[in-house]
Amino acid sequence: MVSYNEILANDYVLSKDGLKWIEFNKSINSLREKYPNILEDFKSYDGYAFPSSDYVTRFDDLKKKVKLLQIGNVNDSEWVITETQKFEYVPDKYIQSKKRYLLTNPCILISLTGGSETDNDITSYFDGSFSAFLNQRVSVLTMKEYSEDYFFYFYALTKSKYFKEQWLGKGGIQKNTVSSDRAKTYLPKISNQKVVRFISILTQAIIKKEQSIKERYINILSLIEQELLNNQKSNTFKFELPTINEIENTGRLDTNLYREHFKQIVFQIQNYTKGFQTIHELGFSLSRGQNLQVSNIGDSVYSKKKYKNFYTLMLPKFLSKYGTVDKVEYLGNPNSLKTLKKGDLIFGAEGFEKGRSIVIIEEQDRVITNIHGITLQQEEHNVNKAIFVKCCLDYLRSKGLIDLYAVGGNGGSLAQKYWDIIPFPNFPEPKQKEIALLYHNPESIYQTETFTLDNFLEQDNAFNETAGIYELDKTGKQLKEILNKAIDDIANDKDVEICFK
Repeated sequence: MVSYNEILANDYVLSKDGLKWIEFNKSINSLREKYPNILEDFKSYDGYAFPSSDYVTRFDDLKKKVKLLQIGNVNDSEWVITETQKFEYVPDKYIQSKKRYLLTNPCILISLTGGSETDNDITSYFDGSFSAFLNQRVSVLTMKEYSEDYFFYFYALTKSKYFKEQWLGKGGIQKNTVSSDRAKTYLPKISNQKVVRFISILTQAIIKKEQSIKERYINILSLIEQELLNNQKSNTFKFELPTINEIENTGRLDTNLYREHFKQIVFQIQNYTKGFQTIHELGFSLSRGQNLQVSNIGDSVYSKKKYKNFYTLMLPKFLSKYGTVDKVEYLGNPNSLKTLKKGDLIFGAEGFEKGRSIVIIEEQDRVITNIHGITLQQEEHNVNKAIFVKCCLDYLRSKGLIDLYAVGGNGGSLAQKYWDIIPFPNFPEPKQKEIALLYHNPESIYQTETFTLDNFLEQDNAFNETAGIYELDKTGKQLKEILNKAIDDIANDKDVEICFK
């Protein structure tokens, strides 16, 4: 039963979504009686509505432009904003007149507009490693009196559904945070310093791992470029318009493959001193993923939760540009479907985010992909070779060539028939291994049994020094599970177990 006073306290909201708040508020009020609200330790202000006419996405000379932090930047980065994200820019004429909105120091950013799905991210950490203006519909939070542990403790709480349910308010599909929602938002400032420290160092470690993943990605691209440019034959690149024979051999009339930028990058690979190979010469076969429509595989059950004998969906839309998996879904189907094996490479072949890829590092049970992905397989299941090919594809993507190889609308598609014209440099084995280790280092072992509150950050940082992207992502996900459990226990007023396994 819902009382009149409860409806009154709920701002007379009688929608199904709004009535959930009545029960939710009861749990919040029980914590309010025990702990102060940590939000009172923070001050905040919202971003400025910079004129959209001033936005610049691509500009040859960005010396007089400043990055603009928008909602997309906050929601795009799960834990930390870095310069590797895509930004809009605004003129530096605002540096003095809008100095208040120029971020240069560490802070927490929170979106003021969100969707109905509270699994989505709405907060991110800005570490102050570069300067950026804060755009509208984003709020910045800093502590009135800085405490490292409570700062990161608070940030961890903003990742929880407990926070997002309050912050996003009681609106419809596109929820907006209004002042009344902010005023009512409550997060418990617990007094157990060991638990606060535990949550703080877990959060710091997750941030560090995400930063390290992005650093590894940049280093991979840099190593490939350095090896190419430092080992060129004596030939000199000269741009020429395509001939009839060239067009006939390529079989394409669009201008993508004939522009100067495309030809110059391809020339550098084909002019490499040790030569180049095609994907088939490297020993890979290509196949489309399965069509998961009912007409093809029969009735299925899709779920966000893993059940016995369900397939794990490793879909291209879930892949990051760093070669990690942002999320997975599960498929229940009685039929026997084609599964992925160790050493297989999944390549997202369609859409505006095509070119994202991942290598299956460990043998896994019942993992599949869909028709939007191309699977690259090899008989020898050589993980290092697959990683090297993946890194070369990342390099081509970073140079814009994956988009140029593709054809068609809605972002285009890199059809299988064009893969034979993609050159892969024939790097020596030691260089291939050096590059591959940045993505996967099997020698990096995460020794969770030795971790304590006092030594965790030191040992975790030592692990990060040698770990590849795969290990950083895997251990980061492990820490997030531990952290989520701890936050759930706090929200439910339970004791938190300090454990790193």
